[in-house]
Amino acid sequence: MPSATLRFMTTPFHEAMLACIAAGTPPFPLARTLGMRLLAIGEGTATFAMRAVLSEHANPMGTFHGGVLLSLADSAMGFAMGTTLGEGETFGSMEIKSNLFKPVYKGELTAIATMVKRTKRVGYLECEVRDEGGSLVAKVSSTCMVIPASER
Repeated sequence: MPSATLRFMTTPFHEAMLACIAAGTPPFPLARTLGMRLLAIGEGTATFAMRAVLSEHANPMGTFHGGVLLSLADSAMGFAMGTTLGEGETFGSMEIKSNLFKPVYKGELTAIATMVKRTKRVGYLECEVRDEGGSLVAKVSSTCMVIPASER
């Protein structure tokens, strides 16, 4: 029986995401709007990056908007979750929790998401967001519910 990794490596989702990485194209419309890039994807993991630009991403306090930072992390976790789905399955977020450790004013942000635990119906993921100096900016977690094709 083929391993889950081999199944993932041959899915249309994986092939489409590798094409996005190779072409440098955003994998979905909000990624284009916010300037997010998919850097890497593998079984239970995904890495996204974006440049913090205060003229586009600032909150009223003059720092990088936490909601945009959360969108970056959520995208990485969503793609990591997506790599674990079977044929016909989809998923929805049940809970997202974020801890923001320092303000961001400019520079490159990288979000690395990893599947921590996956059962038949639930996935729990964590994501670290770091600035271009490697400093931890945020730690975000997400609990996702798997929705089989029979329930849609």
